[in-house]
Amino acid sequence: MELLDAARVRDLIDPCALVEALRDAFAHPDATTVPERGHYRIDEDLGATLLVMPAWTKGDLIGVKVVGHYPRNSERGLPAINGSYLLADATTGVPVAVLDGTELTRLRTAAASALAADYLAPPRIGEHLLIGAGNVNAAIPVMYAAVRQVAMTRVWARKPEQAMALVERLRADGFQAQVAGNLREAVRRADVITAATSATSPLVLGADVRPGTHVDLIGAFSASMIEADEELITSASLFIDVPAALHEPGDLVGPLERGTLTEEDVKATLADLAAGRHTGRSTAEEVTVFKSVGSSLEDLVAARLAWSARSS
Repeated sequence: MELLDAARVRDLIDPCALVEALRDAFAHPDATTVPERGHYRIDEDLGATLLVMPAWTKGDLIGVKVVGHYPRNSERGLPAINGSYLLADATTGVPVAVLDGTELTRLRTAAASALAADYLAPPRIGEHLLIGAGNVNAAIPVMYAAVRQVAMTRVWARKPEQAMALVERLRADGFQAQVAGNLREAVRRADVITAATSATSPLVLGADVRPGTHVDLIGAFSASMIEADEELITSASLFIDVPAALHEPGDLVGPLERGTLTEEDVKATLADLAAGRHTGRSTAEEVTVFKSVGSSLEDLVAARLAWSARSS
């Protein structure tokens, strides 16, 4: 059994290849079995959550991710999300590899975001605002480069030094990047907004989002987590990655419970977009919101890609 650490996973996964592999997988979801993920509260004081996410393709591979979300890890200088991924042969059940689940998660999350943006974002992106400066947002620009040209990436974080650290990291990778000092002003300027945080109150306000903007919400995955306010969620064209997005994140759970949003208000899922059942953005002035909670389908696709590329 092989061990693929974070650096190896990163080296093996080509961003363009991952986005296209996800496009194909979401267009043909019946090829893979994706059970509902296990969601367990580990420590109320720490806000810690354990997720167990299996998926398999008959005659091919089985994958199981075990991931912990510890939002206070930033206080320790650690990533909020840490995990491991076990890959096994689906014909024999024999394990073939263990992959760094943290790196796998951040790459597939950013790639799914980019895939959605290919259908929902404006064709020209002058400014892309990243809200949050964690590992997931660090992967967003390289994945977006697979589907769009972005003139400037701006980064806002509660701690300016963290925003600056990510900006320097992006510049070192060849991207034009700046720190965003004022969040509301930065939201008003942005053509695309990506939020990947552990926020429990809205960071993106509908009143600040200008016509034609695409808003990408990829942080919240529980009812206590919220990145956008109700005005934005109920006024924009809403798209989700998978049906679980209707039942897990506070961004949607709250409006659904209050009746200001219904399940019928969702325009389409990522599978609908990938399969061509919905064309995505319809006008230049349309405000689009993509709310994702992640799927073990994405994990398996990314792990398969890494596993296949290791011998090439």
